[in-house]
Amino acid sequence: MGCLQSQGQFDIVKSMVDEAIESGATVLTGGRPRPDLGPLFYEPTVLTDVPEGVALLTKEVFGPVVVLQRVSDVHEAIAKSNDSRYGLNASLWTSPRRAKELAPQLEAGTVNVNDGFAAAFASVDAPMGGFKDSGVGRRQAAGGLLKYTDEQTVTVQRLSPVSMPQMPRELYSKVFNMALVLGKKFNVLP
Repeated sequence: MGCLQSQGQFDIVKSMVDEAIESGATVLTGGRPRPDLGPLFYEPTVLTDVPEGVALLTKEVFGPVVVLQRVSDVHEAIAKSNDSRYGLNASLWTSPRRAKELAPQLEAGTVNVNDGFAAAFASVDAPMGGFKDSGVGRRQAAGGLLKYTDEQTVTVQRLSPVSMPQMPRELYSKVFNMALVLGKKFNVLP
């Protein structure tokens, strides 16, 4: 477990966890900075009983924090998971058959089955990116490479130039139409 990437991000994680605790959340483990390890270390934290309306339930934390929530069924779990403006990554812990049914219902750019993120991150041929307000576009795979490109159309006229300023319009029209008819007749044109 490494440190957080900046003081600003450390402050966000600490503030979100502190808000949850002050609102009545239960800390199962962690929940505090570790200055003995370095200035930006925050303990891996697991919380439960986080009340509705607390930012930790609907915002991206980008820190070592997990919220456990009890739900009545899988439909409530999916609804709670989707109740956010964000959708970068989700995990389903179930059989592959059941995951195939449930994964499309999750509003996340990556859905991992029986894994947190490692398999998807290592799949360089799979496009990676979020849904909703999580990220922009895709990285990795063809979709990730294409975001760095610009498409361009280049055409080559093989039968007759499209414009012939030296030819009178009526004659040009007749010649061009005849070229189209001949092109179709000899399967040169679709």
